[in-house]
Amino acid sequence: MYYPVTRLRRLRSHPTVRNMVNETIVSLDNLVMPLFACPGEDVKNPISSMPGNYQMSVDVLAEECKTLYDLGIKSVLLFGIPEEKDEHGLVGAHEHAIIPRAIKAIKEKVKEMYIIADICNCEYTTHGHCGTIVDGDVDNDLTLVTLSKQAVAFAKAGVDMVAPSDMMDGRVGHMRNALDENGFNNLPIMAYSAKYASAFYGPFREAAESAPQFGDRKTYQMNPANSDEAMREIELDIEEGADIVMVKPALSYLDIIRRTKDTFNIPVAAYNVSGEFSMVKAAAEKGWIDEERITQEILKSIRRAGADIILTYHAKEVAIWLKGVKTF
Repeated sequence: MYYPVTRLRRLRSHPTVRNMVNETIVSLDNLVMPLFACPGEDVKNPISSMPGNYQMSVDVLAEECKTLYDLGIKSVLLFGIPEEKDEHGLVGAHEHAIIPRAIKAIKEKVKEMYIIADICNCEYTTHGHCGTIVDGDVDNDLTLVTLSKQAVAFAKAGVDMVAPSDMMDGRVGHMRNALDENGFNNLPIMAYSAKYASAFYGPFREAAESAPQFGDRKTYQMNPANSDEAMREIELDIEEGADIVMVKPALSYLDIIRRTKDTFNIPVAAYNVSGEFSMVKAAAEKGWIDEERITQEILKSIRRAGADIILTYHAKEVAIWLKGVKTF
């Protein structure tokens, strides 16, 4: 049947029926808040390009996690800014490194908070690249050793999940073996499986103090033009033992999220990255957009594309806007 018998507007005519036929729901349970741990005490440094986000010392970070948990945000993703850096990133892999200290402090303050730790070397190396440099480029296999040492150190500190973001070949399998050998066979891995060499990461590099000191990351992060390659990366990570796969960034890669969900029977995460967040903030400050409505629409689009988990700097604000309501 066609118009006038069939009228799709009938199911839009009242808010109750609109809610009844709503196809996509975003819950606070879907959201993960990224946080930045830094040295010192009572430190809360504003990140100028990411309004409302901060570099926080471990004591302040633990308090923030308590606030987030009380708001309904039950999981955080941790990035670390070390006291000093080295050529290989090993400063991030010892038991007293910034992330193990942060994990312990958070667990002491709010035991129930689910902590995911990013695993990479860019914050910890003097050159800002994601691994050990040999002949001007990142040496893949040497880097795997450091990454696995980070994973084990974080596991010993009490992390709930590790999330390798480096894009080295074979790192999921190497990390899985290291974790299993150290008795952490139940610790899940959320792999940044399709991480693109994106211009949307700009504000993050201020936040994590991780900008490369030379060149770029195109030899290990993915070409934004490629979709088939993403499927190969994701398939390999699954074969190596990834429990969750991630697409990063989210908004310009909704097609990759959808294709991943349709192709693989596995939970999919998407990272609503710093540049995506900061563009919303900048436009809202100008009064050009309704920030709350835009944010909710963005998160719905990521969920609609197929993401089960959304890592987003909007998480805290969304929880405040919802004021106890679990979904929108």
